[in-house]
Amino acid sequence: MTFADNLKQLPKISHLAAIDLLDAEGNMVATIENKQGQTGSLMVYNHLGQIYGSITPEAAGKGLELYAEHTEDARAHPGKHPNIDRLLAIEAGAGALRVKHRFAT
Repeated sequence: MTFADNLKQLPKISHLAAIDLLDAEGNMVATIENKQGQTGSLMVYNHLGQIYGSITPEAAGKGLELYAEHTEDARAHPGKHPNIDRLLAIEAGAGALRVKHRFAT
């Protein structure tokens, strides 16, 4: 299935303004906002946080499956897809990240 097909099966995110990703010390390492160009990543990371509780190596592997064709593009072009690059790093052994939701008002 394609990334677009996968997104159709994920929970809706209209209630979210953003997700902050926190390292083991609680430092914010990234924010994914609910705006054009980031909505798909917000859906993926929200889903992973709901299912796995945090972005662990196992969660990262599932996320890479969800990104489908974009995962191979990210492997071929490091830096082009930072949200996928982050999952590749976590899958390879970088520390897990905690997901903190910021709700829309």
